[in-house]
Amino acid sequence: MKIYVDFDDCLCETARHFSGLVAELFGKNVPYEDIRYFNLQKSFSLTDEQYEHMMIEAHKPEVLLSYEETPGSSAVLNEWIDMGHEVSVITGRPNSSYAPSRAWLDRHGLERVKLYCLNKYGRDGFIQKSDFNLELEDFYKMHFDYAIEDSPSAFRFFEHWPELKVLVCDRPWNHDCELPGKTYLRCTDWEMIRNVVKSET
Repeated sequence: MKIYVDFDDCLCETARHFSGLVAELFGKNVPYEDIRYFNLQKSFSLTDEQYEHMMIEAHKPEVLLSYEETPGSSAVLNEWIDMGHEVSVITGRPNSSYAPSRAWLDRHGLERVKLYCLNKYGRDGFIQKSDFNLELEDFYKMHFDYAIEDSPSAFRFFEHWPELKVLVCDRPWNHDCELPGKTYLRCTDWEMIRNVVKSET
């Protein structure tokens, strides 16, 4: 099988870090559990300038490398690879974050996982003809049997594959989201994700 895995808040605890970062930078106390929107500018009530500053700080290489792993994620991905499945981590992070993102995966035992930066939200100047950057037209040429994703904003990309099974990582900002259809399933942790995939293979 071919499996798509999002990076932030699927493999690592990005939003938990952002919660502490906005407190440090701007004195705003928004606990992780109160992050109600995938749009972090809205969740943290930031001005455009504050949001830009936060994103610059959050994407520094040393910061990206410090994100905590979501429990069980690397073990499950390695188990899938050992079973012969093809796992691709496809992130909306900017292409400038590729090297530290690749290093994070390697440090967490995920050297065999493919990593791509997908221009999901039209906010990046992508490097053309690189081995790791994808525009949407390139992405749509790929095939996946499963997708692991947390962001409701990304669900629209999966319309290209009507039979794709989407396992939604349960996060505060998707609690109020109505899942698009019967191929979507909310999963509370990586053990549940593992069991769902195992039951259908």
